[in-house]
Amino acid sequence: MVMMIMETRHLIIKGRVQGVSYRAWSVQAATQLGLNGWVRNLKNGDVEAVIQGHTEDIQKFITSCYDGPMMARVDSVSIKTIRDSKKFSDFEFRQNNIL
Repeated sequence: MVMMIMETRHLIIKGRVQGVSYRAWSVQAATQLGLNGWVRNLKNGDVEAVIQGHTEDIQKFITSCYDGPMMARVDSVSIKTIRDSKKFSDFEFRQNNIL
């Protein structure tokens, strides 16, 4: 039996990712994969997300981030592993960091 490892990753998605429903797309994609965490816009035009779940599902999400919604153009996705993260119970929009 293969043991499923739970991980948490911090993503910064760069490109044309604001004003194209990228956050709504992220919530739908993460929920379909059974991932938890959050997503928000950053004031510099990037999208930030923290995703938590099984390694294979996280990788599927990250791969799909390069496609995103139809009007998006993703130039890069930076990924960092977060150790000792709090546990999330769902995947949600967070307040924008655009003040």
